[in-house]
Amino acid sequence: MPINWQPLVDLVAAKKRFMLTTHVRPDGDGLGSLRAIAVALRQLGKQVYLVFPTSGYPARYDFLDPEGEITPFARSTETQRDVEVILIADTGTWNQLGDMADFVRHSPAVKVVIDHHVTQDDLEALRFVDVTAEATGRLAHEFLTALGQPMPTEAVNALFTAVAMDTGWFRHGNTTARTFALAADLTAAGAQPTRLYELLFERSTLGRMKLSGLVLDRLTLTHEGRVAWSCIRRSDYPAVGAVPSDSEDLVNWTLGVKGVEVGLLFMEQPIGGIKISFRSRGPVDVAALASEFGGGGHPAASGAIVHGELEAVRDRVLQRLGVLLNETTPSTKSDARGWEKG
Repeated sequence: MPINWQPLVDLVAAKKRFMLTTHVRPDGDGLGSLRAIAVALRQLGKQVYLVFPTSGYPARYDFLDPEGEITPFARSTETQRDVEVILIADTGTWNQLGDMADFVRHSPAVKVVIDHHVTQDDLEALRFVDVTAEATGRLAHEFLTALGQPMPTEAVNALFTAVAMDTGWFRHGNTTARTFALAADLTAAGAQPTRLYELLFERSTLGRMKLSGLVLDRLTLTHEGRVAWSCIRRSDYPAVGAVPSDSEDLVNWTLGVKGVEVGLLFMEQPIGGIKISFRSRGPVDVAALASEFGGGGHPAASGAIVHGELEAVRDRVLQRLGVLLNETTPSTKSDARGWEKG
């Protein structure tokens, strides 16, 4: 059923000060959606503050924030805290709000969630959620259309980035005919796919390339070749000159091995804990698996953060995954990946 955007349109008309945010480890879908929504709100004369609940803005998306205004929440000012609306894009869970969670929980501002993930918590928010959407970028496009605002080049490029990144540049299983139709509309409106591809995929730092090499070197098959996993240790980042955000997408290497149905990447976090990225191209619902470890996402792509030592966390996840695999038969299904948040 299509989303009724009128309650949000009415809210925008009634309020002046907006804080926009997304999930920890922000990605192209979250950041692209924020940028496009910010452009539209500012056209209406609204005050807009953009923050994210983590440190270290990912350099890969610097073109979405050329003036460096999207800041970590810890650096937000009292003026930003005195907002009337907190709009959260691309997540609907407390754990994905990181250090912002308590602020959001206790803020008197109206909360709004725009998201496409199955996993949702009660954030006491107005929810505009469509789990059939391939990206939050689609929902942001629908919202902007409902507002009736023109979409300048900055906005359509941001929306194209959101949709393209959450579909793996239109190759994952969440890509449909509607996806290509939306991409065509955005391109007709001024989006620049060739330039965006160059910015997103052809500017890797040497550190990210070396980090990719470590992930590939550690790639390990288990469960009769149905599972592939790799890991990144905290010490790897300074060793190769990388930063944590450079790990984005690297889990996808795990599904590049013939016969693999589930891929896992275990990453030691600088502030503690193990970030796990889950991917599936078989019958295993990794959103359900991730939820058992406090995470969530999509059936084909999810994530979680678990406290503990890497080896112990890895063994727990692989043991549980073995149980799930024993309940299924090996899949001959083609790639049906979605895209993880966070």
